[in-house]
Amino acid sequence: MFGIKEVDIFGLQKLRNDKVLLVDVRTETEVGRGMIDGAVHIPLHMLPIKLEEMCKETPTVLYCHSGARSAQACAFMASRGFDNVFNLQGGILAWLRSGQALANVA
Repeated sequence: MFGIKEVDIFGLQKLRNDKVLLVDVRTETEVGRGMIDGAVHIPLHMLPIKLEEMCKETPTVLYCHSGARSAQACAFMASRGFDNVFNLQGGILAWLRSGQALANVA
């Protein structure tokens, strides 16, 4: 999407050295297959409700399966005054293709 800030896997790893909020916007079923360690799950349809609990100053990286839904989430957050949001390029598919592991969800 035009105007959305994106970060690749290597950029995410650098950001994780700082305080960053990593948000998985996939469905419950998708998350049941595993998620990136340290991520919080906020399904895309719940983002408008959870937005009030999020800090606008905290760097936030959103991801989904391929990057499309998380790009929508980034656009939504940006429209609500969140300037420090990033879409993970390629989503969790790119994460897996780079050889990274997923954390099991209890």
